[in-house]
Amino acid sequence: MRFGISMFATDRTVPPALVAQAAEERGFATFYVPEHTHIPVSRDTPHPLTGDVLDDGYRRTLDPWVALGTVVAVTSRIRLGTSIALVAEHHPIPLAKTLATLDHLSQGRLQLGIGYGWNEEEMLNLGVDPRHRRAIVREHMLAMQGLWTEDEAGFEGTYVRFDPSWSWPKPVQQPLPVLIGGAAGPTLFAHLAEYAHGWMPHGGAGLSRAMPELLGRWEEAGRSGAPEVAIVGVIPEPGKLEYYRDQGVTEIVLGVAGTSADEVATTLDSYLPLLDQFG
Repeated sequence: MRFGISMFATDRTVPPALVAQAAEERGFATFYVPEHTHIPVSRDTPHPLTGDVLDDGYRRTLDPWVALGTVVAVTSRIRLGTSIALVAEHHPIPLAKTLATLDHLSQGRLQLGIGYGWNEEEMLNLGVDPRHRRAIVREHMLAMQGLWTEDEAGFEGTYVRFDPSWSWPKPVQQPLPVLIGGAAGPTLFAHLAEYAHGWMPHGGAGLSRAMPELLGRWEEAGRSGAPEVAIVGVIPEPGKLEYYRDQGVTEIVLGVAGTSADEVATTLDSYLPLLDQFG
């Protein structure tokens, strides 16, 4: 299994470039940051994990693409990821350009974690109907994949339409790796098998039940090999990690608070025995 690091990068944390640099020096495979454009003050949507309680970091998240751009400048090996990007809240043409540019400048190190989103007020502020967010994400991804792979790409869908267009650079990675975050279910696994390369669940609850369904969908879609499975929000206990490895998990994503450089170093160092044992 690979090991990655996730950081809720904000204007009050250690700069993400410094954390990613420290993670690369220690042999971690991937560095992830989240995305939220804003958090509406009046919010009825509960957080899927914490309900009405919302960590202050949600209000202060850095733009993920700018943050990862700073990481590109000071690293050479570690992969750059999002956990997760809210692609429904962007038009796919400029987002495709941003992501292709990031993969180009990093020489093929982008790993795109995406999700459907949970904050309905945030979506509504950006013109996204929460009832259709899964279908919107699907069309945005298919449209971007066309722009990434075709010399002249257009799209005609329910939520996205644009004329055949030129758009360069293309990503170095063909295909660009895409992981879908969210709870196990038929819609998520159908989308994953259609246009993505792996699953990014939060925690490993129910993994033994979900994996057969995921693999079945994957095979039905005629996909070769096996999907990637990168678990975030993991409690780093050897027993759990051994179980995840046996279930076919390919990456474990561990958290770093990033409140100070010393805290970052101490946390990363505490994870190193796990890399030695399971990496």
